[in-house]
Amino acid sequence: MKIYLIRHGETSWNTLGRLQGRTDIELNENGIRLAKITGEKLKDVHFDLAIASPLKRAYETAGLVLGDRNIPILTDERIEEISFGEWEGLCCRRENFQIPSKDFEQFFTDPFGYKPPKDGESIQQMIDRCGAFYEDLIHNPDYRNKTILIAAHGCSTRAFLYYIDGRKDDFWRGHVPPNCAVTIIDVKDGKATIEEQDKVYYNPEDVVDFYK
Repeated sequence: MKIYLIRHGETSWNTLGRLQGRTDIELNENGIRLAKITGEKLKDVHFDLAIASPLKRAYETAGLVLGDRNIPILTDERIEEISFGEWEGLCCRRENFQIPSKDFEQFFTDPFGYKPPKDGESIQQMIDRCGAFYEDLIHNPDYRNKTILIAAHGCSTRAFLYYIDGRKDDFWRGHVPPNCAVTIIDVKDGKATIEEQDKVYYNPEDVVDFYK
């Protein structure tokens, strides 16, 4: 099995530094453009199917990457973004910080020590549901030897990779993945190998870093 794991394209909330979580924000104009560029660069990849988070920004990204190819897009709630509960919609950048917790920075610096707000999720809960999705994926006999596009989110893509190789000292693998970053994973006999991480097919200066 070959997996192309992609974070969704840019949204207006990305540019403003707002926590999106489960809030269903669609792609902005630039996000649509980045997804189309990525799709053009991947046009020669023979995808057998796609699985997307049902949130618009991920589902739209999958459709734009696939373009006019007649390939089914399934959805799975287990790869939705982490829930920020009552903090969703608040800004998290230093210049416009609105989070009512002085410890929010732990989300990036000490993810396993991060304490979610009311109705929010912990990093471990995120890993557990992405891990359950991954196990079902690789053990589905219908998907054997298939090439699959998976469109998800910044934290859920990192949880997916964490479940694969368990890099306990670096959940974020150095940084939050950029919008439309693609990670390629090869799975043989139940063992996954990360072949390439966070490949972008556009000028990185064309996107606002959500977490700066």
